[in-house]
Amino acid sequence: MKKYALNLALLALTILAVLISIWGPEALARYQDRDVLNRIRTQEEETGGEGYRYQLSSNDKLYILSRCLDSQSIQGTEQSLRTRQPETDYQELTGDYAFVVNHNGPSGREITDEEIYATANEEIDVLRQLGILPDTVKEVQAGAYEATLYSAIDVPEPRNNVAVWKLSLVGSLQNANKENRLLDAYIDADDGKIYEFYVRSQLKWEDIDPDELITAWSSYMGLTAPEAYENDNPLIETTPYYRKYVFAGMGDDSTTVVTVGFYDGINELFLKISK
Repeated sequence: MKKYALNLALLALTILAVLISIWGPEALARYQDRDVLNRIRTQEEETGGEGYRYQLSSNDKLYILSRCLDSQSIQGTEQSLRTRQPETDYQELTGDYAFVVNHNGPSGREITDEEIYATANEEIDVLRQLGILPDTVKEVQAGAYEATLYSAIDVPEPRNNVAVWKLSLVGSLQNANKENRLLDAYIDADDGKIYEFYVRSQLKWEDIDPDELITAWSSYMGLTAPEAYENDNPLIETTPYYRKYVFAGMGDDSTTVVTVGFYDGINELFLKISK
């Protein structure tokens, strides 16, 4: 009797083991699916287009913008010509760096068309307090200035990009009195910091201390300390009144050159970035 009961128990265990081997994996899969299905899960994925994938440092942004501006080969202070494309198609961009009009407009994180003038005036006031701009520089108004949003793009790595507003005195006022006016400026579309500017004032070159100005500007921009630019070629500037500085760029061996200069006769102070 005991042997019969033992055999019956072994048979039941065998049947149970067979059923588990057949139905167990499917039941386990259904249980796991219940934890996954009908639930929203998010996961960051890298994309190949423009975006805020990488947090660029101030030196990185300055470097990218300088390369993009140099790729346009624009000279002088009346800078109005830019590469214009109907839309930013990163697959069709050529070269290492591109500076293109952003026809899509601000993405939501950037300074808008309505905000740019107020932001520019706030930053102009900061630069005046820091001694970077003369106290006499006037505020900008929407009717007197044109504001255009650009994307400065590292073409091989388009996620490395900088959005900037270009603010320029409108063409109809180019022949008007420009004294104490901002003529051109490049403004970071994220935080409003002013990268580059050309401004008329009553100052003379002897009134300007380039070393103090560049130190204040680099601190304002959040850049590493500048160094004096060596092996300077005087033929690359159209004025004898300037001083150049070099900043660490994007990578171990890359650098960005920043020039503080002055056009005598028209009393135009400028700070520009280049490679």
